[in-house]
Amino acid sequence: MTTVDLNSDLGEGFGAYRCGDDDAMLSIVTSANVACGFHAGDPEIMAHTFRLAKERGIAVGAHPSFPDLWGFGRRRMPFTASEIERIVAYQIGAAQALATYAGHRITYVKPHGALSNVSEVDRHVSDAIARAMRAVDSSLTFLCIARSEQVKAAEAFGLAVACEIYADRGYTEEGRLIKRGEPGALIEDSNEATERALAMIESGAIITSSGKRLKTSIDSICIHGDSSHAVAMARSLRLRLECAGVAIAAFAPPPQPAREAQEAAQEAAQEAYVVPQLAPTTAML
Repeated sequence: MTTVDLNSDLGEGFGAYRCGDDDAMLSIVTSANVACGFHAGDPEIMAHTFRLAKERGIAVGAHPSFPDLWGFGRRRMPFTASEIERIVAYQIGAAQALATYAGHRITYVKPHGALSNVSEVDRHVSDAIARAMRAVDSSLTFLCIARSEQVKAAEAFGLAVACEIYADRGYTEEGRLIKRGEPGALIEDSNEATERALAMIESGAIITSSGKRLKTSIDSICIHGDSSHAVAMARSLRLRLECAGVAIAAFAPPPQPAREAQEAAQEAAQEAYVVPQLAPTTAML
């Protein structure tokens, strides 16, 4: 059976401002990419998001960006690779601290916005992200844009790799994300996005704007959480995938504490135990 994760960018409010319906999305997705304060998010929002994800059994990851609150992290900024490395390390640390505070644990990192767009094609930037991850916690998985320089960087630095596609974004003929603002960049129709994502899962390929298929491994599908149609699209996608026989599960679930793991094993053993049925013998008749 094919298994895939559903991820979404969450915790992207700031102070009194809210962005998207995190509560609804956390009842649908299996992984939450939590903003770390540089493009959105703050200690209150981060702690709340991690706590809610823990209660729902949702995996969580750090979602670092350029320091760009005004531009929501979608503006390219002229930092050096070494500066980007420390910017990412800083945000991973913040996410780890607030997740731990909320009783949860981050298991992966996914770059946001312009940082992700730049690192998709620029190996120096993707290397900087990978170096930061390895330095802070080498057990973290790098959630990468499929067929990107991010994948090469993660593999080069010995990190676990998960490849994602986008249900609500268009692709160029080279398999790159079409830049926001250009025709075909955003797919807002839920049915179109759902059927296209299913077709990519079934074919194991990115489908470009012309219909060309570029082979890739696919571990996760992203649905952006900040759009007005995000919840409807996420529900439609999950239902369609499950109806098609695709299992939905996190690609990097947090490890269970020893006691919880032991209790789960005991429960599983009890459920699996079957009382043997003895055939009657002469002595019993």
